[in-house]
Amino acid sequence: MGVMGRLIMMMMPVTPKFIVGWVAKRYVAGTDLESAMRVMRSMKSQDTCFTLDVLGEEITNLEEAEYFVGEYHRALNAIVAEGMDANISVKPTAFGLLIDEKKALENIENITSVAAKNNIFVRLDMEDHRVTQSTIDIVTEMHDRGLTNIGTVLQSRLFRTSDDIFSLASRLDGNSDVRICKGIYLESEDIAHTRYHDIVVATNKAIDELLDSGAYTAIASHDLPVINHAIAALDERGMGPKTADPRENAGPERIGKGPGYEFQMLLGVRGNIRRKLAKDGHRTRVYLPYGSRWYEYSMRRLRENPDVAWHVAKSIIMPWTNRR
Repeated sequence: MGVMGRLIMMMMPVTPKFIVGWVAKRYVAGTDLESAMRVMRSMKSQDTCFTLDVLGEEITNLEEAEYFVGEYHRALNAIVAEGMDANISVKPTAFGLLIDEKKALENIENITSVAAKNNIFVRLDMEDHRVTQSTIDIVTEMHDRGLTNIGTVLQSRLFRTSDDIFSLASRLDGNSDVRICKGIYLESEDIAHTRYHDIVVATNKAIDELLDSGAYTAIASHDLPVINHAIAALDERGMGPKTADPRENAGPERIGKGPGYEFQMLLGVRGNIRRKLAKDGHRTRVYLPYGSRWYEYSMRRLRENPDVAWHVAKSIIMPWTNRR
């Protein structure tokens, strides 16, 4: 799979933008909010919920952050107006984290407080290692300020992730809410696992640690070894569909959440597996990005993780195995 992904990636710089756009239509909900809402309406019948993400990150000035604050307000209003089962996902660097941490915190608090009034959860996306600790610090600061409707993402490939799991669980006292994923950013082997097998092992270990810590565990993976391990891990702990979370160290039941866990997948990837999980009763969520920066998003995902290209190729060669 890695070889196939790298071969496809080598072709991307010379691939016409309209072809990239044709492929990206599967993985990006559109260029504007109304396009994203249409996709959610069309998928509601699939017994899934959503995470809405406005594409963009690492701005160059604070004026750009104002766009994201405004757009997320619009997104929250649309979710509420249409009664969508959806939360939002934000990238801290899009709110100014690498320019002015104080202002970024203010912007994120602004959005999170509005979301809290509408029982909507806010997920802070995890970006590269430069902002790992500061992103975690924002979550704990928001909780200290009484906004508990916010959590983050941890990347299992990083060596530090086990420590972060237990630190969050200890600090947030049952209110830890983590999306665990392999991680899209290809980090140095000094701080992260770089081989597929090692990353899968680390991901499975992190799932076990999150479940045992009492955290709400959002399992974000398209890899069958990870999904199968997660199902087994849930069963071992007496967790599963239509079963109240039995963990004594778990926090209170959360509005719009599953019984202590859920499965998450990217729009357009492994839809068949997501629908099977939903049919079996598991809560599933689709990560649904939209925005004018779809090209940069598409190229970044391919550049930083060429294996994503395999899913692209498979969807073209064998579309029946991977419809939305």
